[in-house]
Amino acid sequence: MSDKPSVLFVCVHNAGRSQMAAGWLTHLAGDAVEVRSAGSIPAEQVNPSAVEAMAEVGIDISDHQPKVLTTDAVEASDVVITMGCGDACPIFPGKRYLDWALEDPAGKGMEAVRPIRDEIEARVRGLVAELVPTAG
Repeated sequence: MSDKPSVLFVCVHNAGRSQMAAGWLTHLAGDAVEVRSAGSIPAEQVNPSAVEAMAEVGIDISDHQPKVLTTDAVEASDVVITMGCGDACPIFPGKRYLDWALEDPAGKGMEAVRPIRDEIEARVRGLVAELVPTAG
């Protein structure tokens, strides 16, 4: 068991928002935070527009794979951040849940995905400041 905080990002397909958020958190917090992402109905691959949008800011998520949301992943996380997964995310007492209302980048081009990426960055930066006060 680790003393570092763990965060789970959840969206339906685990192909866009949650993957970008995981990429940002890993980039900004390094190994100070354990990062997970999952989806209630995982896609076959990460959204190419999300991969391209993150590459524009120097973050490579091209090797990420969508994963199915499991009860174990939720139990192992201190903070669970949902992004439009509805009631699919199991609720456990003692866990901190946040719901980030973000537009789904699925099927959208780069012009639409960039603002979503930037909103995720801002929210993740706030999360890092809270979880890892010495980061930055």
